[in-house]
Amino acid sequence: MDSFCTPQSSVSRLHFDPYKDSLDIEDPKFDVHAESDPVERVGYPARSWRQVWTALAWPSTSAELSEQTSKRKRSCRSRYLHALRRVVIVIFTMLGIIQFISIACGIVLSFFPDEYDRTVHNWLPSVDGASPTDNMGWPTDISRDIIPVGCHSHNDYWRRVPLYSALQAGCIGVEADVWLFDDELYVGHTTSSLTERLTLKSTYIDPLVTILERQNPTTKFHRGDDSPAHGVFDTDPAQTLILLIDFKTAGPATWHAVTKHLAPLRDRGYLTHFNGEEVIQRPITVVGTGNTPFNLVTANTTYRDIFFDAPLDKLVDLDQPHNLELDSAVFPRTDLGQGQSGMPAAVTASTFNTSNSFYASVSFTKTIGRPWPFHFTQRQMDRIRSQVRVAHQHGLKVRYWALPSWPLSLRNHIWRVLAQEGVDILNVDDLVGATKGDWNTRVFDWWP
Repeated sequence: MDSFCTPQSSVSRLHFDPYKDSLDIEDPKFDVHAESDPVERVGYPARSWRQVWTALAWPSTSAELSEQTSKRKRSCRSRYLHALRRVVIVIFTMLGIIQFISIACGIVLSFFPDEYDRTVHNWLPSVDGASPTDNMGWPTDISRDIIPVGCHSHNDYWRRVPLYSALQAGCIGVEADVWLFDDELYVGHTTSSLTERLTLKSTYIDPLVTILERQNPTTKFHRGDDSPAHGVFDTDPAQTLILLIDFKTAGPATWHAVTKHLAPLRDRGYLTHFNGEEVIQRPITVVGTGNTPFNLVTANTTYRDIFFDAPLDKLVDLDQPHNLELDSAVFPRTDLGQGQSGMPAAVTASTFNTSNSFYASVSFTKTIGRPWPFHFTQRQMDRIRSQVRVAHQHGLKVRYWALPSWPLSLRNHIWRVLAQEGVDILNVDDLVGATKGDWNTRVFDWWP
C-alpha cells in the first residue's frame, strides 16, 4: 500500500477494506472519469471497487461507446435480415416444389384420358355388330346423369374423341372448322392438320344422326313419333345441341357444300329452322361463323336451317334510330371472317334477329380487353352489360371467344362474372373445369 500512496503525489490516499465492497475516497475531487491520471478523479462519489477496477482496466470514451452501440445494432439488424432472407427462401422453395409437383402431375395426366374421354364409349354402337337400336341400355343408361351446361366446346375436333367428349361433359355447343376441297368438307384448325379421315360427315353429321336415332327409337313400346324429337340429353330432351360450323374457305362455295352435307339431319327433321314465320326448334341448331355469307343466309325467306353468328360489337340498340354505315366497297365480300362476310352496306336495328341469327359473338380480348390487374374496370363492366342487353333485345345468344385461359384464377373469375352478367354460353377449352361449375378463386390456381 505504501508504493501506491506516495506522499508527494496529489492523489488522495485510498483506504481499502477487504471486508467492504467499496473504496473509501478521502479526496472529494477524486473522479474515475478524469482524462489525466487514471487514478486522479474529481468530484465523483464513492463507487464500487469492481466499477473502479473496470474503469481502470477498460477506459473508454463516449465516441467508443457510441461506436460499440452502433456495431451491436448493426449486428442485430444483420441477424434479423439474415433470418428474414432464410424464411423467404424457404417459402419460395416450398412454393416452387408445390408448383413443380403440380406441373409434373399435369404433364403426366395429359397422357391419360379424363373422365369424359373414358366414358364416351358408352355413346358408341355395340362392338358386336348389333344395330344401335338393339342396344338394351339405350337411351336412359347413357345420358341420364348428364346435366346440360351452357358451354361451347371450342375447337371440338381437337378432343381425343370429338363430339362425344363434349356431350359427356354436358356442353350444349360444339365447333367444327371446315375446309372445302374437291366437294368434301374436312375438319381441322389449319390446312396442315387436315386428314382424309376427319370430315364434317364422319366426325359430326353421321354420329349425330346415330345418336338421335337411338334417342328416338321405334319399338313396340314406343312408336317413335315424338314431336318434337328428343334431343341428345335425357335430362332435358328439349335442349338443342348447337353445331357451330366455322367456314374457313370461300363463303359461297363452302355454303353450298355445308347445305348439302346437312341433308341427313334435315331429312329426318332434326334441324332447327325458320319456316318463314317463326323459328321451329329441333334437336340440332346449326350456326355458321367465319366466312359464312350473311347474304346467303337471308336469301331464302321461307326456309332457313343455317343461322348466322352476328357481330356482337356491331349490334344496334333498338332504342337508337341511327344506322351503322359500312364501307359498301368492302361489304358484301364473303371472306372477311366472323360476322362480316356478305353484310349489307348499312346495319340497322332490324338487320339481325332470330329469323336469321342465333349467336351474337365477338372476340373478348379485342372488345373488352384483358382484366388488369385481375379485375374488370367499370368501363369494361359497362361494355359487357351494354352488349348483353342489346343482344338480348334482338333475341340472340351472347358468346365471347378468345377468353383468357391463364392463370386459372383469372379465367375462373372471368367465367363467373360473364355468367352473372347474362352471357348465354361460355367458349371453353377446359371441359372439366367449365362444366363442374367450381369457379372459386384459389391461391394455387395458376397452372392446370
